[in-house]
Formats: sequence, C-alpha cells, structure tokens
Amino acid sequence: MTMSQPPDNQIYDLNMPLRSPVGSLGRRLVLATLMFCLLFTVATVAVRTWFAWDNNLSNMKSELQLIDQVFQGTLSRAVWEMDRDALQSQLDSMAQAAPVGRVELRILRAGRLPEVLERKRAPEEGNAPRVHRNLTVEPYPGASEQVGEFTIVGDQSLLWKRLWKEVAIIILTQVIQSLALAGLIMGMFNRSVTVHVQHIAWHLGRLSPANLRERLSLERPPASDDDELQLLEVGVNNLQDKLADYIERQHQDELALAASRDRLADEVEARTAELRAANVRLHELSLHDSLTGLPNRRYFDEVKIIEFQRALRHRQPLAVLMCDVDFFKKYNDSHGHAMGDDCLRTVAQTLRKVFARAGELPARLGGEEFAVLLPGASTDQAREAAARLRRALAEQQLAHGQSSVSPFVTMSIGIAQLDPDTMDDFDLLLKTADQALYRAKSQGRDRVVV
Repeated sequence: MTMSQPPDNQIYDLNMPLRSPVGSLGRRLVLATLMFCLLFTVATVAVRTWFAWDNNLSNMKSELQLIDQVFQGTLSRAVWEMDRDALQSQLDSMAQAAPVGRVELRILRAGRLPEVLERKRAPEEGNAPRVHRNLTVEPYPGASEQVGEFTIVGDQSLLWKRLWKEVAIIILTQVIQSLALAGLIMGMFNRSVTVHVQHIAWHLGRLSPANLRERLSLERPPASDDDELQLLEVGVNNLQDKLADYIERQHQDELALAASRDRLADEVEARTAELRAANVRLHELSLHDSLTGLPNRRYFDEVKIIEFQRALRHRQPLAVLMCDVDFFKKYNDSHGHAMGDDCLRTVAQTLRKVFARAGELPARLGGEEFAVLLPGASTDQAREAAARLRRALAEQQLAHGQSSVSPFVTMSIGIAQLDPDTMDDFDLLLKTADQALYRAKSQGRDRVVV
C-alpha cells in the first residue's frame, strides 16, 4: 500500500504525536548550526589553547633546562671556591635571560643554616615551570659532595604573553573555518533534505503496530534515485516489515542479553582476580630468593638506599651484618647439594626467627652469604643480635663433619656501623662489614667481628 503526499497545510494535522512547527526547518537549522559552530569553536579553541599552553610550558621548561645546563657547572665551582663575585655575576646573568622570572640559590654548609641568594624579576610565579638542581662537586676522583641547590622559575607574564598571541590566531582561524562550514552545510541541507524530511516525519509520526505494512513513498524526480534519501526510503519500508517480528522477539532477546552480560561480567571479574593474584605473586617472586624465601639482593638493594638516606637525614644509627656459613663448600662436597640446600633453608629460617622485628631485613646475597640490615641499632645492639643468631644456629645442631671449628654448622659474622662523617654511600658501609667478615674468617671463623 502506497501512502500519498499530504497537502502542505495538513502535514501535521493528522492527530499524531507531533507538535506544530513554530518556524521553518531552515530557520531552526540555521540557529542549530550556528549554535553547533559556536560550541565547536569554543571546544576547539579550548583544546587548542590547552595544547598551546602545554607547548609553551614545555618550550619554557626546555629554555630553563638549557640555562641550567649552561650555568650548573660554573655555579658549583663558584660555591665550592666561595667566589662571591662569580656567584653574583652568574645569578645576574641567569636572571636577565628572557624566560627567567626568579632564580634562587641555596648554599649548603655543614653545621650552618643554608644561605639563600635570590634574583627575582617577575612579581608572580603561578603555573610557570621551574627547574631544580642539586649542585655537586668532585673534590677528588671518585667522590661527590653536594654544596648547594638552585631553582630557576619561569616568567609567567612572558608565558601568558606568548599564549595570548597564539590564542588570538587560533580563535580567528577557527571562527572563519566554522562559519564557512556552517554556511555550506545549511545551504546543502535546506535545498536537498528539508522537504523530504518533513514527509518522512509525517509518515513515521502516524505509524502504529496496526499499519506497519503501509509503505513510504517520496515524490522525487527520477534523477534522484539511488541516493541517500532513496536508501532511507527503502530502509524505512524494510524496517516496517521487520518491526513487528522484532517487537515479539525483543523481550526474549533482552532476557538472553542480560543473562549473557551477567555471565560475561562474572568471567571478566574472575579472570581479573586471577591476573591480579598472578601479578602479585610474580612481584613477590622477583623480590625473594627462590630457595630460602628470604628477600634477594634486588630487594636488599632497594631497601638499603632508603634506610641509608633515612639514617643520614635523621642522624640515626644503622648497622649491617655480613654473614657467611663456615666451610659450606666442604659441606656440599661431603653431604651433597640437596643437603646443602636444606642447610641454607634452615639458616634462612633461623635468620627470619632472630630478626623478626619491624625494620630488620635479613636477605640472601648469593650462595652461602647473607646480610642483615638493622636500622636504629647501635654497635652493641648489633653485636648482641649477631650473638643471638650464632646461638640460634648452634641450637639447630646441623651436623658438619668437614668443619674444623665445630661438629655442627657455624657462621662467621662481620658487623659495620654507619659513620655519617666518613660514609656518604651505602657501599662503604657494606664494604666495611665485608672486611669485618673477612677478619672473622681469618681469626678462625665461628665468631663475630666488629
């Protein structure tokens, strides 16, 4: 059945749920298009302005980093040599650079409050980028000492000046583009679509389940066949043919879809939980020794830096124990590698039992060598902890027929205490503990040497 074109004055006068128009579609299209272009222009300008701001920040930060690279070496030497004239001259030079708003130099000296030198050109800093640098010198090969730190802050007024210039260009080009696009779209739409959209709206507005088989027919010239509106006409008619069947199946499909969605959500949640657990397990395995279960060297290296810096910063004691199972190679040769692995696991269990307080970290460094980190422990406390370890290991009574110092497995222990005045690197503390361990071995093993 073909539905005829209604008269122009009766398009919306058919008791259908459509409101009478208060103006032409062309007028509303003009207003909608202009509003869209306005919003599009605002959004585009905002996005491009954000990128321009970010780009200006990056450019200014690169300029500040270049200034930092140029002056950091000479500033470090001037601070180290206490050359006041050179310091003032270099600070003045940095402050006169175009992107620089403020320069601050903090001179650090042991036992004194930091001395602050500042050059400020811009009244406000706001969101201006900044570059912070620790000034270090090498008083002799292999040594490094921090003598100060300086901060370069960008000139926010220059940053805004650059931004507004770019924003003006962005707004101008975007407005021109948006207006041209809006005019083109409105002209083509009004000429080719509006009339036929009215007829399609009238047809669709009077559809109901009782007349879904009535056909839509657009009265258009033959030359208009096979274009988008023709495809729309065919699509609407095909849709009407299928809509009745779809309505009947809709409820069942929705139920099936809900069930599938619930199953999929459960599966995703289960797989996510498995993946999360696997990742946690993998992380734990990467930080622990597979044989003994103790933290490995990688984990020890991460924690030692944190504790070393904390001890220096708060002037707190820090002790390290270097432990080595005596004559372990002979133990392996006489008892076998399987028994050797059991021996190392027993030693590890003893370490965990003795050093179980918060902050204490026993770790296996490799082979039969173990280390214990004791934050806040004095030399006497570290010596007492080492004695407890030797006693606990002796209580295990692990038979060792090839040991020349005891019929049971014993351990040599070297202890080192942090000296903040001479040790500026944890490796020095570890080396000192290793030297103490060497002395313990050379003095007959099965002993503690500080």
